Amino acid sequence: MTKEELLQKLTDIEWDDFECKAAQDKLPEDVWTTVSAFSNTSGGWVVFGIRQEGKRFDIQGINNGEKTESDFLNTLRNGQKFNMRLSAQGKKYNFDGKLVLAFFVPSSMVKPIYYGSPINTFIRTGSGDRRATETEVMAMMRDQAFGSKSEQMVEGTSFSDINKGSLETYRNQIRNANPSFPYKNLSDEQFCEKVGITKEGKMTIGGILMLGERDIVQRYASNFWIDYLEIPSKSLAEAQVRYTYRMQEQDNIWESYQIILQRLRNFVDAPYEAQPNGAGTEDESQLYALREGLTNCCAHADYFSPMHPTIRVFTDRIELQNPGRFMFPLSELRTQIHSIPRNPSIIKFFRYAKLGENAGYGIDKMLVWEKLTKGKVEFISDLVSSTITYWLGEQAREQAREQAVVQPMVQPMVQVQHLVNAIREDVCTFSEILRRLHLKGRNNVVVNYLKPAIEGGYVLRSYPDKPNHPNQRYYLSEKGLRLVE
Repeated sequence: MTKEELLQKLTDIEWDDFECKAAQDKLPEDVWTTVSAFSNTSGGWVVFGIRQEGKRFDIQGINNGEKTESDFLNTLRNGQKFNMRLSAQGKKYNFDGKLVLAFFVPSSMVKPIYYGSPINTFIRTGSGDRRATETEVMAMMRDQAFGSKSEQMVEGTSFSDINKGSLETYRNQIRNANPSFPYKNLSDEQFCEKVGITKEGKMTIGGILMLGERDIVQRYASNFWIDYLEIPSKSLAEAQVRYTYRMQEQDNIWESYQIILQRLRNFVDAPYEAQPNGAGTEDESQLYALREGLTNCCAHADYFSPMHPTIRVFTDRIELQNPGRFMFPLSELRTQIHSIPRNPSIIKFFRYAKLGENAGYGIDKMLVWEKLTKGKVEFISDLVSSTITYWLGEQAREQAREQAVVQPMVQPMVQVQHLVNAIREDVCTFSEILRRLHLKGRNNVVVNYLKPAIEGGYVLRSYPDKPNHPNQRYYLSEKGLRLVE
């Protein structure tokens, strides 16, 4: 910061990276609050020798600059005041014989930074320091495992905890979209070991989240849920009905991803021949730009936060909100390449299936949206969440309005497809269906497989008026038989 830049700061109304302290004879106690706040957010300048009264600044200078500098830097470095050793870069200024010291406190790579105890964790909001909430502190603590959590092995798990239907469709996607993938012809167990879904026979956190059975996902990520809603207005407050479609809870990331991508096709121009996943591998369509955002959302979410990923489709925009902050400055988003995934193994699973751009280029593909639709792509982030908003162009807004009027409560076709493939030309008991689907949870199959398949007219009951008949059997209608792969 040059002398001219410092003077310019003094004329600004508000700032989030600049704090003045009088400190004529000694360091003020509240400086440590500011150090904590800058360390936990985006960094900033602490300036000694300038007194602030409201919006007026008075350059008073420092009486003993050498002692002030030594006391400040030694306190940061000795590891006694703060929970971690800190550093700062200093500069000196002379205003008509008055000494002013400025120190840049960088954002810490490891957070939270606090003094005394975690309750003294502060963050910077606007031009002031604010004590961090418990949720914000916990989010910073979880970020200490950033980039490694998804690859951890989970004791007590095994290959049998994988959702076999999810694994089947995932492997089919790889075979179709990435035919040169070296492990595509291995057995299921060998494949899972090679790609990192399992390690040494145990499931990884990333493998559980991506392809796990519902019970095992809920056991190790109890808050797991990717929520998807279509809202017939520009806001929830203005909507006459809360939503026209809401996706049922799915077992894992893969099941959620497939349904959401198919739903998003209704709101964009996708004038090409789609593959089973809903997007071409080298496509430059609006759907492809959205797909990159959805992949980013699924791969970068903090799945251990009390929040959960939420995708909301309004009549003027599509919002993808994630628990977990962006791990790089938003100011660099459009100018620099970043590849810092929160869940590296999950982003790899998507890339193996050709559903994610090469490292660092996903943002560029999202920004193609602006060229295609004339609508902006906005990125917002704080300590606990991040949001990507695709503003719809006029054509897409019209499609969204039409979709809101139609109110199509489309059933989750992924589970229906699994079910009809399991039954085929046979007449099955419920136990046989469980066995063929490789599933254990009775309620899960009833709610997420049988109910939508029966309501959609794909599956029939031998005793249609007595759902709980002890001799109940299930078979496919002509409509269901046409759906069999």
